[in-house]
Amino acid sequence: MDLYEHQGKELFGRHGIPLVESAVAATADEARRAAELLGGRVAVKAQVQIGGRGKGGGIALVKDPSEAEAAAARILAEGFRGSPVTRVLVEKLVDIADEFYAAITLDRSTGKYVAMVSVEGGMDIEEVARTNPAAIRRARLGPILGLKEFHVRFLTGHLPPAAHEGAGTVIRAMWEVLLGADATLVEVNPLCLLADGRVVALDSKVTLDDNALYRQPELAALRDTFPVDPTQARANEKGLQYVKLDGEVGIIGNGAGLVMATLDVVTQAGGRPANFLDVGGGASADSMATSLEVVLSDPGVRSVLVNIFGGITRGELVAQGIVAALARVDADVPIVVRLDGTNAEEGRRILAEAGHPMIVPAATMLEAARKAVELARTPASREVG
Repeated sequence: MDLYEHQGKELFGRHGIPLVESAVAATADEARRAAELLGGRVAVKAQVQIGGRGKGGGIALVKDPSEAEAAAARILAEGFRGSPVTRVLVEKLVDIADEFYAAITLDRSTGKYVAMVSVEGGMDIEEVARTNPAAIRRARLGPILGLKEFHVRFLTGHLPPAAHEGAGTVIRAMWEVLLGADATLVEVNPLCLLADGRVVALDSKVTLDDNALYRQPELAALRDTFPVDPTQARANEKGLQYVKLDGEVGIIGNGAGLVMATLDVVTQAGGRPANFLDVGGGASADSMATSLEVVLSDPGVRSVLVNIFGGITRGELVAQGIVAALARVDADVPIVVRLDGTNAEEGRRILAEAGHPMIVPAATMLEAARKAVELARTPASREVG
């Protein structure tokens, strides 16, 4: 679970990370009043769970309260890159002498944490790693030894001397935040040396481990503050293993491995998956019908690929579920169905006898992916928008 910037900074503040004065505003009028209290010159920052705000218009630097009001009104009305914005962070502008990057994240491949500090802040760390890898120092932190002073000295050693002490304080506190909140990522970009010599966190990104939220009831309660996509909400209500993506080909499969492979094949065929949906190893007719209803409720879906390989799952039950779903919803996009495995022939017979104009059979996964991608591109598919 990704926290909003202001929520991450609230965690930072509890652990002693220096911050700039700020206030959260849910309306343009609240933003104007916050700017007045902060001296007029402020940054108005969209609170969303995606990055790229600086380049994408999600942050406005203004010189007076009236400009802050106008900026907040625009951001709240327009949202950011398709995500709704329900609040902005109004933060006092400061005089920056230098910008750095700092993060601690979980490296699942090694089972350790990695702390990173770069002398180049305010930009994507991936770009820095590609163009100037020497600008980044890394330290691997084991779960037993943890973060030690020699790690801190190494990580901050390439920063300007004036930033050593302040940056070290922030990194120690970031480690405390990561452990205390069961986080998998704590990031500050930029971490700034100010003209007055202070080192402060001008941004925050905190990702929590969903599997540990039962130990973090206060943080788990923050989930209710995030907007939920209507399709995702419907899937959650039905108890489906569903993840919303940004593409146009709806995906339904049985088993996480098969669904992941289906996403890959659709991508290789030139399409973009609209979701991940796993109906499970023993999918019933009812769960199949519910899954299809959920995927079809996404206005961005222009075709659906149902990819089932039956072991425990029986092909005729899958087919019955598809037919039942099409009796309950008015499908206006083609549904490509690949059935194989247990009772697959019976399932294919049921679909053929149903004679629904939107059902498109496919013999193999690759053929199904190609058909779904091609159909998603045709004018007959649903118009997005």
